Amino acid sequence: MRSASVLEYLAQRYDVDVIVFREPGSPDPALLFPAAACPREILVLDLPRHRKDPISRAVRNAERMARAVPPLVDRFRGFAAPISAFLKGRRYDVAVIEHFWCAAYIEQIAPVSRKTVLNLHNIESVLHQRCATTENGAQAFAHHIFARAARDLEAHWLPLYNQVLTASAEDEIIARAIAPGVDTSVYPNAIPFVPRPAGAEWEAVAFSGNLAYHPNIAAVRYFRREIWPAVREEWPALVWRLIGKNPSAVRRELNGDPRIEFSGPVANAVEQLAAAKVVIIPLLAGSGTRFKLLEAWAAGRAVVSTTIGAEGLPARHEENLLVADDAETFAEAVSRLLTNSGLRARLGETGRALFESEFTWAKAWQKLDL
Repeated sequence: MRSASVLEYLAQRYDVDVIVFREPGSPDPALLFPAAACPREILVLDLPRHRKDPISRAVRNAERMARAVPPLVDRFRGFAAPISAFLKGRRYDVAVIEHFWCAAYIEQIAPVSRKTVLNLHNIESVLHQRCATTENGAQAFAHHIFARAARDLEAHWLPLYNQVLTASAEDEIIARAIAPGVDTSVYPNAIPFVPRPAGAEWEAVAFSGNLAYHPNIAAVRYFRREIWPAVREEWPALVWRLIGKNPSAVRRELNGDPRIEFSGPVANAVEQLAAAKVVIIPLLAGSGTRFKLLEAWAAGRAVVSTTIGAEGLPARHEENLLVADDAETFAEAVSRLLTNSGLRARLGETGRALFESEFTWAKAWQKLDL
């Protein structure tokens, strides 16, 4: 969504060429661009096939630890030659590289571009360091290794760009500490304007996101083990609904509870969230800012979040959400909202107003100068 907002901004001002990666077996991304941001030319780079079973993943990550290369940096490396061939003879006013993982391609893109921009969706070193705190044993050790490796690469790559975009003021401070003197600016995460969904609330709490993303896995595990049992017992008709792709990544954590439901991939997360009485964001790790919170605000729904879940956004406890950083307080906050329809409505209204005033694409574009 962050990449899409930048692309549409650029498409309104420039002729745009796009270099995009594709996972094996995925649809041709060249066919998926919306008419409003249709590129002039598209280069599709196919990522190599690799096995996704736990043993294969563990072996790959052990090799990456030995080389001190973060997983996604390793996944997206090795395409310098086709990128150089595509760029040969071209000149650009601005080149935007999405994600820290692809930052090394500055070597191919800078020579043909007047201005280079790195769009950081997260601070990758911070993300790995926080993920280390949610795991034990080998996984925690691996995240510590990858955090140090990412920090070294951030210190090397960030200063090579003319401009670095961060998702929040907090991330901007971290980026400047990692690479003093780097030219940074905040470009907030946002979603396209959507009308507030109509319809009745279900007797449900909802969590949304890519369920294979490590911070989301840890959040689901935390809520299932530490919070859901108390909420489930107090509210015997309540359903916990998980909205998003890759439900198989967390299904084992949920032990076949019949009151836990999966939506699978959805076309409109805002509509799905609007059907729940309460949106939960029990994140223990992460970086950047959370689209799940923006979507909940757009849906006009009351939210309970950890501090990390609301990080980087103008979240105000008791004003546009409730913040709870331990399991007992989180469960109490969920029950409070389920009990108090007036409080649910007030938090939903203030969240929706904040979305409309600050977090639509049109509002975010006002802070972008490319």
